Amino acid sequence: QNPKTSATVKQLVADGNAGELQKYFGSRMEFGTAGLRAAMGPGISHMNDLTIIQTTQGFCRYLEKNFSDLKKRGVVIGFDARAHLSSGGSSKRFARLAANTFISQGVPVYLFSDITPTPFVPYTVTHLKLCAGIMITASHNPKQDNGYKVYWENGAQIISPHDKGISQAIEENQEPWPQAWDDKLIDSSLLLHDPYAMVNKEYFKDIQKQCFHRNINKETNLKFVHTSVHGVGHKFVQLAFKAFDLSPPFAVPEQKDPDPEFPTVKYPNPEEGKGVLTLSFALAEKDGAKIILANDPDADRLAVAEKQESGEWKVFSGNELGALLGWWIFTCWKNNNRGTCAIKDVYMLSSTVSSKILRAIALKEGFHFEETLTGFKWMGNRAKQLMDQGKAVLFAFEEAIGYMCCPAVLDKDGVSAAVITAEMASFLAARNLSLSQQLKAVYDEYGFHITKASYFICHDPKVIQQLFDNLRNFDGKNTYPKSCGRFKVSGIRDLTTGYDSSQPDKKAILPTSKSSQMITFTFANGGVATMRTSGTEPKIKYYSELCAPPGNSDVEQLKKELDELVNALEKHFFQPEKNNLQRKTE
Repeated sequence: QNPKTSATVKQLVADGNAGELQKYFGSRMEFGTAGLRAAMGPGISHMNDLTIIQTTQGFCRYLEKNFSDLKKRGVVIGFDARAHLSSGGSSKRFARLAANTFISQGVPVYLFSDITPTPFVPYTVTHLKLCAGIMITASHNPKQDNGYKVYWENGAQIISPHDKGISQAIEENQEPWPQAWDDKLIDSSLLLHDPYAMVNKEYFKDIQKQCFHRNINKETNLKFVHTSVHGVGHKFVQLAFKAFDLSPPFAVPEQKDPDPEFPTVKYPNPEEGKGVLTLSFALAEKDGAKIILANDPDADRLAVAEKQESGEWKVFSGNELGALLGWWIFTCWKNNNRGTCAIKDVYMLSSTVSSKILRAIALKEGFHFEETLTGFKWMGNRAKQLMDQGKAVLFAFEEAIGYMCCPAVLDKDGVSAAVITAEMASFLAARNLSLSQQLKAVYDEYGFHITKASYFICHDPKVIQQLFDNLRNFDGKNTYPKSCGRFKVSGIRDLTTGYDSSQPDKKAILPTSKSSQMITFTFANGGVATMRTSGTEPKIKYYSELCAPPGNSDVEQLKKELDELVNALEKHFFQPEKNNLQRKTE
C-alpha cells in the first residue's frame, strides 16, 4: 500500500520492463543470522513496508512459539536515521510498522521514540528481561541500504537454528494481517512504551563501572575529535564523556547531525581508512587535538587515529586497537578487582580471523582466551554462556573495528569503546606516553603480532564458488594446496566442510557452515591466513597474521615476510586476473 513503491512497479509493468521486475521480484531476501540487509525499494528482494510487515509477522509467530510469556515481557525496537526518498522507506517508518505488528497481537513493545545506537537494543533486552530485540539499521552500508537485526532474550544476536525457524515462519505469514499498514494505531495503545529516557540514564550508569581514573579524566589536557559520520553517535558519545568526567570531544560539524545522504563520504564506513576521516583530521589540526574517535553510522564500531611525533596521522587497525583495549581492560581489572574474582575465572574472546594477541596476553597473565567464529553473534552468545557459569568476560573484539568492553552489552558497542579509549589515552598521556608507544610496549612484552587484511569484490557467486572449489581440489581431487609460492602450508582448516588437518580425527572444533566459504591456512613460517566470503557484501576477504615470540623485535623483517606471504596468497590462491576480481581501493 505504499504509493511510491506501488507506482514504481506499475510503471515497470506498463513499460514491459521484465529485467527490472525480475530484479525486484525474482527472489525473496534471505533471513539469516544477521537478519536482513538489502537496498530499500519495491519488491520482495528489497527492504520496504511490505517486506518489513511480512518479516515481523513471521518473527512474531516464531516468538509466540518459543515464549509462553511473550505477551507479558514484550520486545524492544530501535532505529537509525536512514531514509530513502524515492521509495518512501525509512528506518523510523519500518520500526513503527514492526511495532504495529506486535501490538496487534497483544505483545508489549518498547519502541525508542528517537534514533539510537545499535548497542542500546541488546542493552534494553537484557536490562528489561525482554524476549527479543529488533534494530532497524544497515550500519555502515551504502545509503540506499537498510537492515533488520535481531537479538534473542539473552541479549546476543541470534544464531542457528533461530534464523531457519524465523525464515520459515516468514514464509508462512506473508499476507499482511488486518490493520498491518495502519501504524497510527500504536500511538494510542497501552502496549506501547518508550524506553528512551530510562535507557539513556541506566546505560551511562552501567558503563561508569568501567571508569577507573576519574581524577585523571578531570585534569587531562588531551583533546579529542569525534565524528559520527552522519549517523546516530554524536549525542551519545558526548554523554559518555560526561559520564566519565572527560571534557567533551570536538565534534566534526559537517558530520555530527544524522543525514541519510551521507554527503561528505563515499562510504560511511570508518573501516575504509583515511578517506572517511579527512574532515576529522582538518578539525583536529585546527583545534590541536591529538586523537580522533570515529563511529560508524549506527555507533556500534569505532576507529581511532592518533597524531604522531612526525606530524603524520596513524589510523589504528582493528587488531591494534584490540591489543590496546585488551591490555588496558586487563590492567584495570588487575588493579581494581583483586580478590573479587579469581584469574582462572577471567575470559577474553576474539573471532577466529582477528589477531591472536589476546591469546599471548592470556598465556602470560594466566586468564582464559577463546576464539569463536567470525561475528559478534558468536562472541555475544559465548560470553553469555560463560557469564551464566559465573565467569567474568572482560573483553571481546573482532578485527572489523568491533569491541565489547562492557558486560552490560553483549554485542559490539562503539559508544563505550570510544570513552574507554579516551580514558586509556588520558591515563597514558599523564605518563607522557602515546597510544602508539603503548602498543609497541604491549608487543614488546607479549610478542609482535603483525596483521594484514583486505578483500576483493566479486559480484558473481559462481566465480566465488569456483575459486574455493579450486582450493579444495588444488593438486587433483580433494587435495588442498601444499604451498603458496615459496611458503609451505603446514595446516588447513576448512569451516565450510568441517575439515581440520591439525585434529586427530581431522574434524574441526568450531561450528561449520556449508552456506559460507571459509578456509584457514597455517604456514611453516608461523603465518596464518584465512579466506572467507562476506555475509553482507559481495566480497571475498582475507586476513593474515605473523606472530613472533616476545623478544623478536625485528619488526621490519616480520612486515616484509608478511607482505610477501600476502602477495603470494593473492597471486596463487585468489588469481584476481583470471577470476576478474576487483581490488579494494583506498
